[in-house]
Amino acid sequence: MTTEEFSPPRLSLPRLFLRFLRFGMLAFGGPVAQIAMVKQALVEEERWISPARFNRLLAVMQVLPGPEAHELCVHLGMIARGRIGGLLAGLGFMLPGFLLMLGVAWLYRDWIAGSPAMGPVFLGAQIVVLAIIARAVQRIGAHILEDALLWVIAGAALAATLAGAVFWIPLVAGGLVYAVARHRAAAVTVAVVAVVLAVLLPVSDPAPMTAAAMGEASILALFVAGLKGGLLTFGGAYTAIPYVRADTAGRGWISDASFLDGVALAGMLPAPLVIFATFAGYMAGGLPGALAITAGMFLPAFAFSMIFFERLEAVVENPALHRLLAGVAAAVVGVIAATLLQLGWSTTGRVTDPVVAAMLFLAALVVAWRVKGSLVAPALVLAGGLAGWAMTP
Repeated sequence: MTTEEFSPPRLSLPRLFLRFLRFGMLAFGGPVAQIAMVKQALVEEERWISPARFNRLLAVMQVLPGPEAHELCVHLGMIARGRIGGLLAGLGFMLPGFLLMLGVAWLYRDWIAGSPAMGPVFLGAQIVVLAIIARAVQRIGAHILEDALLWVIAGAALAATLAGAVFWIPLVAGGLVYAVARHRAAAVTVAVVAVVLAVLLPVSDPAPMTAAAMGEASILALFVAGLKGGLLTFGGAYTAIPYVRADTAGRGWISDASFLDGVALAGMLPAPLVIFATFAGYMAGGLPGALAITAGMFLPAFAFSMIFFERLEAVVENPALHRLLAGVAAAVVGVIAATLLQLGWSTTGRVTDPVVAAMLFLAALVVAWRVKGSLVAPALVLAGGLAGWAMTP
């Protein structure tokens, strides 16, 4: 069969938008389920592109930062109707989850947060979310940490993050060390410079600011928080958690408890998991904050395809770039692991019965480890909430 037999139908721009809007309404279960849904409809049934080309495209998207399912929709929209098609496809795919998260954030802030009756429910869900993140760290690490040096980079990034190093030092150092690892002297030099910078430069998180001193969160800062997360999302949406947390909870604009609640709620909506950033932005800065952080988070996912459409696959085939990105990704694994420890420590301060909390965490971790499926994470979050409610005195 020739590649000429694969081509998208001639859709009007409104019909193209509605097509991907429908995908967005059904985008439950995380990236694997979302990608499978798009592939089934557009590759296997409607034959927009060949399966081989789809697989190459998916491989490219997995190397680049950003939510793969969203990037695939942008790319497929461009194949159908050029850059405006890519823009409409991406907007259609993300819009249902974005609007739902706005509604959820409004209900949470104005009706749920602070309720004594709901406190134990959300605490149970938060404990379960920590277990889900722990499983995600293991899963991402198993995919990325393919040799001893990558493990060392991840460990160094974990230690540097816990020590308060500026967020970009472990990432740049990890990428450069792995890229030049065949030249031992250069790799040692990069590592030494990274240690010196980590010691001399200020800590990564700005000093927390009180509401009285700061007022509402800075819209520009929230946009940058989202952009940082969007540019550093390697290996899954969980890798955006450290950077969004640092620039929201780290600034004192929201609590770690609310942040974890946002991650839990995002996992239950038809949307890329990075939509938790919308929740954090809304809690920190209302509707303008939600719009700003969401724009920053999804901008790279649009830009990589829309700007580098013609050269994307060729660029990512560069072996040197592969090693650089592998080093950065290994450092990100360490940063997520450090953030998991920080969030865990924060959560233990709200626990009244450590033994019960530990049992709930371990039970959720076992289920997340052994059971597969698109509904596992939402089911675990619901079960954690019910467990918290049942344990209420």
